[in-house]
Amino acid sequence: MNPLTLALYLGAAIHFGILSASALTPRALNWRETLAPLPPLLRRMFWVYGVFIVLIIICFAILTLLHAPAMAAGEPVARSVAAVIAIFWTARLLVQAFVFDARPWLTRRLYRIGYHLLTVAFIVLVAIYGCAALGLGERLPLLPLR
Repeated sequence: MNPLTLALYLGAAIHFGILSASALTPRALNWRETLAPLPPLLRRMFWVYGVFIVLIIICFAILTLLHAPAMAAGEPVARSVAAVIAIFWTARLLVQAFVFDARPWLTRRLYRIGYHLLTVAFIVLVAIYGCAALGLGERLPLLPLR
């Protein structure tokens, strides 16, 4: 199996791991109380946007599971899907670095560890899907699994 195919399967697993972290977010950030002062429409929009992001992440994982060999082989449509996923996680990483200030919420050691693990996960996803988008499936010098 192509090393990038294995990395893509790992990417799908990382997506599911991110979803498990997402499931903990509303409670960890006390959304019920924090969002209570908002008008009902804005409160609902916040939840709906969260659900849509979860659905996108599920789609990324499923598309990867179904098409990892095509992504790794550099098939054009699969490379395009990989590019979209790489761009998504690059944007998420940039937002985390330059827009969000999570420090007030990182009050527990477990939250700090989770935050940094998510950052590593985003970086790994950018690397994996970036390689697939660039068609580097056959030229991965860092993966000696051939």
